[in-house]
Amino acid sequence: MNARSIRKPLALAIATALLLPGMAFAQTAKEKELEARIAQLEAQVQALLGAQQQQQAALTQQQGTLAQAQAKLDAVQVAQADGKPKIQSAPILASGNPDTRFSFGGFIKLDAMATSTNAGEIADGTAGRMFYLPSAIPVGGVDESRTDLDSHAQFSRFWFASDGEVQGHKARAYLEFDLFGGGMANLGNQASTNTHGVTVRQAYVSWDKWLAGQTWSNFQDVAALPDAVDFVGPTEGTVFVRQAQLRYTSGAWSVALENPQTVVGAYRGTARTTSDDGNLPDITVRWTGKGDYGHVSVAGIARQLRHDTASTHASGNGYGLSLSGKYNLGKQDDLRYMLIGGNGIGRYVGFALGADGTLDAAAGDIEPTGVLAGFVAWRHVFDPKLRGNLMFSRAQLDNDTDWTGFGVTRSAQSFHANLIYSPLPKLDVGAELIWGNRELESGADGDLRRVHATVMYSF
Repeated sequence: MNARSIRKPLALAIATALLLPGMAFAQTAKEKELEARIAQLEAQVQALLGAQQQQQAALTQQQGTLAQAQAKLDAVQVAQADGKPKIQSAPILASGNPDTRFSFGGFIKLDAMATSTNAGEIADGTAGRMFYLPSAIPVGGVDESRTDLDSHAQFSRFWFASDGEVQGHKARAYLEFDLFGGGMANLGNQASTNTHGVTVRQAYVSWDKWLAGQTWSNFQDVAALPDAVDFVGPTEGTVFVRQAQLRYTSGAWSVALENPQTVVGAYRGTARTTSDDGNLPDITVRWTGKGDYGHVSVAGIARQLRHDTASTHASGNGYGLSLSGKYNLGKQDDLRYMLIGGNGIGRYVGFALGADGTLDAAAGDIEPTGVLAGFVAWRHVFDPKLRGNLMFSRAQLDNDTDWTGFGVTRSAQSFHANLIYSPLPKLDVGAELIWGNRELESGADGDLRRVHATVMYSF
């Protein structure tokens, strides 16, 4: 072996020994750099995934909010489709119970009446000039052969209500007012301001089957009242009382304890006294049946009559029955009716057309006055915008003239005919012809003739 052949392998060995560590070092550095980049990429991916999850959560929350909003919108649309008065879905009263709903409504009503009477004049500014009040028909006066024109907006009305559930119990509070309050001498006059006071009509709370407060008497069937232009219409033939009471209703039955006011007529005179001396409530019971035919209702009342003074204590008893309802005659016609009979229930009928009884102070008795009253009304719908009504009403009082004398009302009756046109939804324009008559026990009587026009918008 020569030296040349030895040097080549040796050089190769030396070079290998010198290069391998450098190559290994270079390879280790590149691996570390690669691992660092991989770690950085993984961190970026994790950050992107976290951001995506947050965006997905936000989107899910937005979708839930939109779904709730859509549900409320659907509920509003359904409520609008049913044609009933609407109330908001959330409470607006700071002191209200959770889920309490608040509502408001009423109507604006303009009335104008041209009235003539043949036996005297109805006094200016009295109730008989505002609506048909049979007890205000003059009797025994001079026929002035003239017509009086009256107009007012006093029967405009508004109401507030709150409805909801409290611990599983259905609760309701209701307040209703009109502007038929306060004498013009105290508030204003027709020469300038025509100012009238706000009057409480109804104020009650109800929960489940109970009601407490002021509302229509349980002896009155409001659903049977005719579609009149006048405030009431067949006034002498209907029960018409609002008063404080405690009522319980179960199904078709209702019973109430009501305010025991007594209207007493003077012995052989026409003067009256309103007595608040009763110590027992008026008790009323009602049954109502409903169906496609309409409804029918039977009611009864039992009451104590009482009048006390410093020297006398007089009392008596009263009772009565009523039958009322509405009978549908197809889609365009219906009949509405009421029949009332009893003793000592005068203040319940026709705005107290007759007294409950007559006072005999010497004997300490109140002699109850008998009454038989009623009305029948036919309603016809000509088309969706035009309807008309015909009504007849009468009340007969059974006075004992030995007690009452001959100056008290024996009977009253009236005819009504109207047409009501609705050019827009909830806007009514109507006119009603009224003839009324009142007769005394003496045989004297008086007539009333009236044209009553109205414009009413409900909201």
